[in-house]
Amino acid sequence: MEKNKLKTVRRQRRKTGIRKRVIGTPERPRLTVFRSLNHIYAQVIDDLDGKTLASASTIKGKGGNIAAAVEVGKQIAKQAQDAGIKQVAFDRNGFRYHGRVKALADAAREGGLGL
Repeated sequence: MEKNKLKTVRRQRRKTGIRKRVIGTPERPRLTVFRSLNHIYAQVIDDLDGKTLASASTIKGKGGNIAAAVEVGKQIAKQAQDAGIKQVAFDRNGFRYHGRVKALADAAREGGLGL
């Protein structure tokens, strides 16, 4: 199997294991992170209603480096607090808790979200 396809398959397997345990409720929605080669995206999701409560990404800003991930973390924390959310369940979406994913989570914590 091609190396990139194998990486994606492994990440999907990890994601499935994580999603069995992490569920977004109205009291504690799920903060999910997606990291592509060029950008990073974050969403706060209520899984019971199937609605996205807040979202932020680097699409309109700079690239998807660590500094940009910190900005996205601050944006998502501000939007979540404006929506009345104080606690979230962090879903790393199969990615390692390292680099951009960790920077986003730390910035969200500093912004006032409880992970």
